[in-house]
Amino acid sequence: MPICPPPSESSDSGSRAWIFHGLALCAAAAAAGAAYLYRRPRGFRTLAVGVIPARYASSRFEGKPLALILGKPMIQRTWERVMLATSLDHVVVATDDDKIAECCRGFGADVIMTSVSCQNGSERCCEALQKLGKHYDIVVNIQGDEPLIEPEIIDGVVMALQRAPDAVFSTAATALKPEDAFDTNRVKCVVDNQGYAIYFSRGLIPFNKSGKVNPKFPYLLHLGISCFDSKFLKIYPELAPTPLQLEEDLEQLKVLENGYRMKVIKVDHDAHGVDAPEDVEKIEALMRARNIQ
Repeated sequence: MPICPPPSESSDSGSRAWIFHGLALCAAAAAAGAAYLYRRPRGFRTLAVGVIPARYASSRFEGKPLALILGKPMIQRTWERVMLATSLDHVVVATDDDKIAECCRGFGADVIMTSVSCQNGSERCCEALQKLGKHYDIVVNIQGDEPLIEPEIIDGVVMALQRAPDAVFSTAATALKPEDAFDTNRVKCVVDNQGYAIYFSRGLIPFNKSGKVNPKFPYLLHLGISCFDSKFLKIYPELAPTPLQLEEDLEQLKVLENGYRMKVIKVDHDAHGVDAPEDVEKIEALMRARNIQ
């Protein structure tokens, strides 16, 4: 069926004008449809690389990336999920440990060796970007302890940064479970009505006068994924540590304290990061329940 109505056999100047008007409307509709289908901006932050920082030393869980989850190293579980993201042009593991590097190469991952002096995952991503020797507009820092990370979340934070030219960073948040309200391993966040981050904390935010969880308030849990504009990532390590960053021990606060904007997307995700050895059993039980091999 034609989109635009065909001219009648008794076409006159008025009908021709109507036809041309109809064609113009159809062209506009087609253009709008194309804009809807192709949401990824062309020429602006188009190339994205995913970096999975991994280190062996950890005060809470030494050797965590190599911990087995249903027979596979946790870093492999995470890498396999990240490889499903359609927005990434390349994926690498960034590590300073030979054991982790050997493990990752064994299951087919590209590995970038980074310095032991990296203070956090963002600095490790920055060094990995420099050593890649190729230009990328966006660098996605995906924590290696998220073996059930959904590729759609990765695609979502990439798209959010592509659509927010005033932001240098994007991340994701989901609904906070009441039982996690006072867990300092679960980072909470608050955003403004345009979806930009206001603050992140290990404590419950906002915190009301009663000191109790308000069951009617939509608290947000920050997910362990950080999406950087590559130009900003290159200067990030040069920014001095900030008071709030040091007090909360949260990298993203250095971004906010220096006046940069951060986009936060809200997603429906049952967060299952691995922070301590006992979390492994929880993840395995969940995977068995979901029949994930």
